[in-house]
Amino acid sequence: MRRLLVPFLALTLLMLSACVTINVYFPAAEAREAAKEFVEKVIGEDGERQPPAARDNRGAMRSPGEAVLSFFIGSAHAQSADINIRTPAIQAIQARMAERFRTHLQPHFDSGALGFTRDGLIVVRDASKVPLNARVALNQHVADDNRDRNAVYREIAVANGHPEWEGQIREIFASQWIASARSGWWYQDNGGWRQK
Repeated sequence: MRRLLVPFLALTLLMLSACVTINVYFPAAEAREAAKEFVEKVIGEDGERQPPAARDNRGAMRSPGEAVLSFFIGSAHAQSADINIRTPAIQAIQARMAERFRTHLQPHFDSGALGFTRDGLIVVRDASKVPLNARVALNQHVADDNRDRNAVYREIAVANGHPEWEGQIREIFASQWIASARSGWWYQDNGGWRQK
């Protein structure tokens, strides 16, 4: 009888530990809203509007299997929090980017010289559309803007207590730059350059 007690206790402890799952998830819906707010303050609100994706109350899709399992096995969810983009560092980056966009970059997006990359940066897509005497300055503005873009993706992740989210934040922002782009602007997709 005593020989069965140890395996029984071990099995009982294993089953009890399996009953509580802690889900630390990336709040994608909140990140999309934050990206939209940030991008529209940088480039203006003239871009095309995209309808929000259908999500559950956690901002993620749930399969039928997950729903059934969650009925039988309780879950402890991390508290849902908004993505904070209102820290002084993030707002300073946003202000620099908005000023740079209005004064130096927008005319080159309008002409087709600049384009959004699929990794959330910008590049000189067609240098022939830029006067020779303006190319060095434009390259410097593009480098400054990309430095700020990399910094803001990192800063948003760190400000929200999850530096590991930087890649996911970058992906969402990359999609939002393209979604907010005005008609005629260029962007990269998997097949190359496309004009909106």
